Amino acid sequence: MDKIKVSTEGPVRLVTLARGEKRNALDGEMLEQLSQAFAPAPGASERVTVIRAEGPVFCAGLDLRERAGERVGSAAIEAMLHAIELYPLPVVAVVQGDAIAGGNELALHCDFVVASEAARFGMSLARIGLAPSWFLAKKLLEVAGPVGAREMLLLGELLPARRMAELGLIFKTVPAAGLDAAAEAVISRLAANAPLSLKAMKALLVRAMSFRDGIAHADVDALVAEAGRSADAREGIAAMLEHRAPGFEGR
Repeated sequence: MDKIKVSTEGPVRLVTLARGEKRNALDGEMLEQLSQAFAPAPGASERVTVIRAEGPVFCAGLDLRERAGERVGSAAIEAMLHAIELYPLPVVAVVQGDAIAGGNELALHCDFVVASEAARFGMSLARIGLAPSWFLAKKLLEVAGPVGAREMLLLGELLPARRMAELGLIFKTVPAAGLDAAAEAVISRLAANAPLSLKAMKALLVRAMSFRDGIAHADVDALVAEAGRSADAREGIAAMLEHRAPGFEGR
C-alpha cells in the first residue's frame, strides 16, 4: 500500500501522507515517494498542490527506528524538502495535528501553511542529542528569523500553532472546525491566479532566499555530524523509543 497518495481534481493536486497509524513518521519509502511526487513538472491544468495527512498527527518527523538503524539520514530528507521548495507552483500544507522535526520542516518548506489551533510545531532534536543540517537550519532562519529560530531549535519545545502564526512562521491558524474552509479559501485564491505569474513569482522568491547556500559551512557540518554520531544521540533516540527521560553525558 502506498504511504503517499497523489490525486488531482481540476487545478488542484493533492498529496496525502497515508501512514496515520504510525503518526505519519517518515521512513525511507515515504521520503522517496514524496520526492517522486514533486519530481515531474506540473500538468497543464495544475495551479496549486496541497499536502495533507491522514490521522490526528500531520507528521512526527523521521521514523526514529530507521534513524537508529542508520537506514535513512539527512540527505534523503533534504532531497525531499528541496523537491518541494523548488516545485514551480505554490504548495499549501494543511496541518491538522502536530508537525515535529522533519514534519515541521516539511510544512515550512511549503509556500503556505494553514493550521488547526490544535496543531503544534517544533524541532525537538536537542532533546534527543541531534542537530539539524545546514539546509534544515537555514529554512528556519528564512521563515522565523534569528529569534524564532533560537526559540524553536535551542529550547526544543513544541510551539502551538497560534504562536507559530505570531512568529510569522505559518500563514494562518484557525479553530479545528474551520480548517477545511480556511484552507479552501487559500487554495481557491491561488487556483484562480495566472499560472505564469505564479511560476515567475515563486522562482523569484526561491532565488532571492538562496544566498545562504553559498556561505561556507563545512565546520558546521562537522559539528552536526559529531552530534549525530555521539553516545548522547544513541541515548536520546533510545530514550524516546522507550518513553523515558534521556541521560546525556556530553559525549
